Parts: sequence; C-alpha cells; structure tokens
Amino acid sequence: MKILVLNCGSSSIKYALYNMDDQSVITSGGIEKIGLPDSFITVKLNGEKHKMEHPIKEHTEGVQYIFEVLTSGEYAVLGSLNELDAVGHRMVHGGEKFNKSVRLTPEVMEAFAACNDLAPLHNPANIKGVNAVKALLPDIPQVGVFDTAFHQTMPDYAYMYALPYNLYKEYGVRRYGFHGTSHRYVSQRVCEFLGCKPETQRIITCHIGNGASIAAVKYGKCVDTSMGLTPLEGLMMGTRSGDIDAGAVTYLMDKFQLDTKGISDLLNKKSGLAGVSEGSSDFRDILAGIAAGNDKARLAKEMYTYRIKKYIGAYAAAMGGVDIILFTGGAGENQWEVREGATNGLEYMGVKMDVTKNRSCRATEAILSADDSQVTVCCIPTDEELMIALDTQELAKQ
Repeated sequence: MKILVLNCGSSSIKYALYNMDDQSVITSGGIEKIGLPDSFITVKLNGEKHKMEHPIKEHTEGVQYIFEVLTSGEYAVLGSLNELDAVGHRMVHGGEKFNKSVRLTPEVMEAFAACNDLAPLHNPANIKGVNAVKALLPDIPQVGVFDTAFHQTMPDYAYMYALPYNLYKEYGVRRYGFHGTSHRYVSQRVCEFLGCKPETQRIITCHIGNGASIAAVKYGKCVDTSMGLTPLEGLMMGTRSGDIDAGAVTYLMDKFQLDTKGISDLLNKKSGLAGVSEGSSDFRDILAGIAAGNDKARLAKEMYTYRIKKYIGAYAAAMGGVDIILFTGGAGENQWEVREGATNGLEYMGVKMDVTKNRSCRATEAILSADDSQVTVCCIPTDEELMIALDTQELAKQ
C-alpha cells in the first residue's frame, strides 16, 4: 500500500510517500515560498537531496507539481498516480469538532472550514491541498489528521480560560493545544521502546523546536498541554514569547500604538529566543553566542530551559507524579544543553540524569537518565508523517 502524506502550510507544502508494507519512506520533499518568484522544491531520494527552482503561484499548482515530480522526470518513483492508494493530510485546527482522524467527506470538510477563524493562515491552505488532490484523483481516499485532536481529552477545568463563559460557548475561546500528532506518536513510541503499556504510565512529552509545547499524558490520554487557543501560549520559543501577562500586551499596544496585527507580529515573530538575545531564533546560534561571551544569549538560554522545567513540574503535579519524561523536536532531540537545563534541579521528584548518556545523544532513541533514577528520561525522535500515514492506512480500508 502506497500512501502520500501532505502538509500544506501557509506558504509551503511538505510531502512524504510511504510504502506501508514496511513503513519505509520512498521519497519526500517540499515546496517553499509559494506565491513568491523564487519558489522551489526540494526532493529527497535515496538519501540525497535535490533542489529545483520552479514558480508556484498557489497551493493547487503546488500539489499538481508534486504529482508531476512523483510520476515523471529524473526523480519519478511512480509509474502513474493510480499507484497511490490514499492521501493523508495534516490538518491544523479542528476545534472541538474533531477528536480523532477521519475520512475527508464533503460534510467533514464543511465542518473543518467552519474552524478557519481559529487558524486563518493554515486551515485554508489545508483545504486547498485536499481540493487539489480531489481534482486530480477524485476517487482516492483522503484522510485528515488534526493537530488539535490528541488534546481533546483534556478536562474542562484544564482547557477553559477564566473569561466570561459566553465567549467559550459562542466563539470557542478555550485552550486547544497543538503538535498533537507528535505528542501522540512519541507518547506511544516511548512505551514501545521501554516495553511498558501507555495505560500504566504518566508521561510528560516535551516537543522542543522552533515551536515548542509540552503535554501531560496520563494513562494514554492527554490531560493538559502548554499551547492554547493559538500556538503562542506556553513555552518560550524561537520567535514566540510564550506565556505573557495580558496587561503587558495592552500596555505595549497603547505605548507604541500597535493594532492587533502589530502586536501579533511582535509576540509571534520578534520575541522568544530571537527577541531576548537580539539575535537568532536558532538554539545553536544561542549556544555559539554564549561561548563568545554574549550575556543576552545566556539569558535567553536560561529563560528557555527554565520555562520547560516549570511546565515539567506543573504537569507532574497535575498527574500526581510522573513515570517518563521524554524530549523530542529539533532542539529536544539534538541539544543536550536543553535537556540538561530543563531537568537540572528535578532530583527532588526522582529525576537523576546520566550526564554522559545525555551529552552523547543526538536524534536517536535513548534512555538519558541514570539506572537508579525513579523517573525514566528519554530522547524519542518524532515522526508525525508516519503517524499520519498509519492513520490514513487504517481509515482508507474502511
């Protein structure tokens, strides 16, 4: 069975083609800078990356071009599109309407479109991807896997904001959470790796990348997560501020005469690591700055890891303890400094790290805690695309 996974962002399309007989990736790649004159596609095949510049005006044209690359030219891997069995889509915001992956029917798409106000940049792009596939392959099964679905098991006292209740009932203002597909994959995978059952474990999953979030997964179900109505809430991130006093937001709007777009740009694109360090949003650059004696880079790092540690402590309390803490995402998988900073001082709750194991681990499944640690700390590389492919495989058979 061959399944194509599509992730249509606001100005990009990522894709991966899977052979589900052995869950291997046949080829993958992505189009970037859609709508700009210097748009291009990157193709990864047989361990090598190839870049081709190609003008792509919008998402429908982008999906069509990906199909062309898959079936013709020097990077072709399919004789025709008829070899595809199903297409799985990353869908960003399903609101309260979707708590699991679903076949994409006209009724489902109508309900998904009703969530556009919650993700105005991403949901319309997701819809364009689905429609583009339907235009070319009208009969192929399509499946939607929602970023927000895994977090729909949160209790109301965890997802509600302390705002007038009618704002929730009429406008859906509540915490939804994101990175759900990643949190679901790693919380399941870590139990397979350790040989235990999810329904017996209290797990804190730390997805730490340019965008970052943490989830509390109690006995297989998410009971809390750090992102909220939007991906801005929670941890300090590459360019996002994370948690901030709402009074500070209105103060800045008044002080600098910022409209909603202006304050959104400040909090989402100019804050976080980049804003505090007055430099880069990349954690590797922050570490280089520290090595060069840059005190703002030091401050950014310490704020970044401190926020992670605070959430770990909070979620241990929320679950009545913790059995497993895992790190995933770009920085979580590759930067031992992040993991060390986020766990240093947690000995009181049974966390005892093995310094050598932690510092030698990069993007591989590994136990990072000491043998006598009461809490097992792991690195588990995420694979959201495989999770989407697995859900698509299951639903396409129905």
